[in-house]
Amino acid sequence: MKDFYVTIGLEVHCQLLTQAKMFCRCSTDYIGKEPNTLICPVCTGLPGALPVLNRRVLELAIRTALALRCEILPQVVFHRKNYFYPDLPKGYQISQYDFPIGVRGIVEFVSGGSKKRVRIKRVHVEEDAGKLIHEGPSLPWNSSGVDFNRCGIPLVEIVTEPDLRSPEEARDYLIMLRSIVRYIGASDGNMEEGSLRCDANVSVSRDVETLGTKVEVKNMNSFRSVFRALQYEIDRQKALLEKELPILQETRHWDETRDITVAARGKEEAEDYRYFPDPDLLPFSIEPKDLEEIAKTIPELPLERKERFMVEYELPEGEAGVLVQEKEVADFFEECLKEFHKPRMLCNWMLTEVLKNLNELEINITESKISPSNLAELLKLVDKREISGTIAKGILEEMFKTGGRVKEIIARKGISFITNERELEKIVRETIEKNPQSVADYLSGKEKALHFLIGQVMKVTRGQADPELAKNLLLKELNSGE
Repeated sequence: MKDFYVTIGLEVHCQLLTQAKMFCRCSTDYIGKEPNTLICPVCTGLPGALPVLNRRVLELAIRTALALRCEILPQVVFHRKNYFYPDLPKGYQISQYDFPIGVRGIVEFVSGGSKKRVRIKRVHVEEDAGKLIHEGPSLPWNSSGVDFNRCGIPLVEIVTEPDLRSPEEARDYLIMLRSIVRYIGASDGNMEEGSLRCDANVSVSRDVETLGTKVEVKNMNSFRSVFRALQYEIDRQKALLEKELPILQETRHWDETRDITVAARGKEEAEDYRYFPDPDLLPFSIEPKDLEEIAKTIPELPLERKERFMVEYELPEGEAGVLVQEKEVADFFEECLKEFHKPRMLCNWMLTEVLKNLNELEINITESKISPSNLAELLKLVDKREISGTIAKGILEEMFKTGGRVKEIIARKGISFITNERELEKIVRETIEKNPQSVADYLSGKEKALHFLIGQVMKVTRGQADPELAKNLLLKELNSGE
């Protein structure tokens, strides 16, 4: 097998978090709404309707470009991108061509344990198209319909240079990009709802200095899909090169059910779209003072925050990376630290018990009934050995479900922590008597047997025994007979 060189560039569309569409006042809250109920003459392109730019769209696009360390171009120019498709009522899409919002940016991310960087070619805004519907109760048999609710939704498109070298890098870059747009409040980045969509341009070559034939891959709706689609497409192109067969420049769709890419159409180039400046939207300049104000709204970004957590709180890289992936989780962690400054212990509880409860309830941390102060109060009791970790986990579950305070739950459930040595000695002796095989296993050198016996003591006491005291008493009793 000869050496192959893989080149990947990504085009990512993020739906911007605005309440109104890009050029009209129609709502952007289209998820779950009846088809064609959030439309007007502007977003459906009726004759005589004129677009008016939503200022919030421009602010969020500039914020995105600045967060990606782009150079902001001084003038905003909108173009008409002409193509025919049933879900595009105007016959063109309002977009940007040679004057995007930002150019020449950089995104740093971690992949395979190493820091990588990808150059951002351009960041520009454009309006979304509608959506074709091929099945549903309101459609006649063997027919299709079109829902224009999504027409005019504002998107920011982020285009990379072909700097990515593997499906892993593409996936990890995309995860970082989603974290960034969420951190800055530009987009919710939900791929499953279509708020973040990714197209990939991938080529395989035998020569490290020469790009192969570019193939575009579409229809990837999760990080897992991006990885699998790119891996399949790379393997497909390698197989063609091995057989000395041509690779066609085309657009292919990822078929999730069959785990393959399938040909859709020949790949269009920019000239195929016949771009020209939109006569209804005059060019205008971005003032330096406006840039300064927007720049002030950008928070500390995920990679920088992770590196600070590693230095300031002495957290391992992997754990710090998970903590900062969602801004709200990282904010919760730092708020909790103000009242309980034991970063390693808090981090462990955040990444295990807190995230577990959030996943089970299918909510995010801002929707939960627990506050940083509540969690700090609970962990203080564990740290002072007033309650066991087992008890604390049960209390935490109750707090997530009811929003109750720690001491209220303890009082209501009659929870206590057994620290009385004489009381615990009796339970330890009974445990030893009831488990002679485990005792024999421990005495023969099997360390796991001791953990089993500790578990039995905790079970009998319903988690209310001090586990460290229970362990010491067990060792004392077991070793006294040697």
